[in-house]
Amino acid sequence: MRLLTNCVLAGLVIAVVNATLQIVPGGTWTATNTGKHIQAHGGGVLKVDDTYYWVGEDKTDGSSFQNINCYSSKNLVEWSYVGALLSRTGSGELGPSRVIERPKIVYNKSTKKYVLWMHIDSSNYGDAKVGVATGDTVCGKYDYKGSVRPLGFESRDSGVFVDTDEKGYLLTEDRKNGLRIDLLSADYLTVSSSTFLWKDSIEAPAMIKKNGVYFMFGSKLTGWDPNDNVYSTATNIGGPWSAWKGFADSGSKTYTSQTNFILPLGDNAVYMGDRWVSSNLMRSTYVWLPLTLSGTTATMKNSINWVPNVASGSASSGPSETTYEGEAAELAGGAKTVACTGCSGKNAAGYIGGTATGSAYFASVSSSATTRTTIRIKFLNGDTTQRFSSVSVNGGAAQTIAFLPSGGADPGSSSLHVDLKAGLNTVKISASGTGWGADVDRLMVPTS
Repeated sequence: MRLLTNCVLAGLVIAVVNATLQIVPGGTWTATNTGKHIQAHGGGVLKVDDTYYWVGEDKTDGSSFQNINCYSSKNLVEWSYVGALLSRTGSGELGPSRVIERPKIVYNKSTKKYVLWMHIDSSNYGDAKVGVATGDTVCGKYDYKGSVRPLGFESRDSGVFVDTDEKGYLLTEDRKNGLRIDLLSADYLTVSSSTFLWKDSIEAPAMIKKNGVYFMFGSKLTGWDPNDNVYSTATNIGGPWSAWKGFADSGSKTYTSQTNFILPLGDNAVYMGDRWVSSNLMRSTYVWLPLTLSGTTATMKNSINWVPNVASGSASSGPSETTYEGEAAELAGGAKTVACTGCSGKNAAGYIGGTATGSAYFASVSSSATTRTTIRIKFLNGDTTQRFSSVSVNGGAAQTIAFLPSGGADPGSSSLHVDLKAGLNTVKISASGTGWGADVDRLMVPTS
């Protein structure tokens, strides 16, 4: 009986620890082992056993193909870089000045192969093809098999869907004709036949099925600029499908994002969107939000932060927070208060890092519980590249946190995942190498 009680208590402790880690839509999302903003744009997530794998485009150096990256996580919040599935080659379809977008992985149970589908194109988007590659492990190296115009039609934005009967489908945007669902071969490596065609101009396809209802999500054609994304439903994948309608607040432009992937989570789902910055694609961010599916209706609301719980398959609102102003911290080295018109107190802690190794020390950060949680760092970065800072909590090992260019006077958000103790805690933000860190507007710390 004592052993059972201890096991139950241990499970409850784990649940409490995981339940306060937050996703911050649109913020800088630092990989735990690289200290850099996650580069997995246009991607998708595949769960294998108890691990999630996020695969997407590397936009570090702009729009041309660099890598298809893979990250892993147990909780959907803390992501570790694993490696590149495909990387730029010296020539050919994976060579310089090529475009490879929207990579999605599915697993074929009969061949025991992971199959990667992606949009393959020239720099002027004239090829309009899909490419396929295979791998023996979800996050290992993949063997590129080549590209094709599926069934002879153009293909730009694409996705992949595996039904409950293990049939695979390619979701493909054919600019001249509309949005297509195409049946894949049994090994998922080729396109067999057409399943359905919407004659509407919809791109960025993503599909999920719940209780026998298929939901297709997509975006209108406005280039890199966001719009009010839409969805359609059917009880048969071959149709008929309903008229398109919105699922986010009208006029919000899907909270400044474009549909990318729909990830099942318990009885509902997670909307995965990209917030593109066409002038500097490296600083594009991710808008992930809870998506409610009920009958044939999909709805989604915006959130500053929210908490996914993979153990229970649920999503909850972010906790209430206490604010700690950057200029009120103990500033040392070359750090000093700087004016900031968009900041909460019209000031921020500036000159963090640099040759004078400036730092900001928050001596009395309060938490009502001993827990692992997420602190939002509101910041300004006027550069065109990432800045980095070293952050230590309660004198512990420092971690590197990235700060994307904030693009104006309004502060951005960067997530810091930390272990807090009940009572008072200390947070020190200092130099990472010899470069400058971001100006710190304030810390947003969960109260419980």
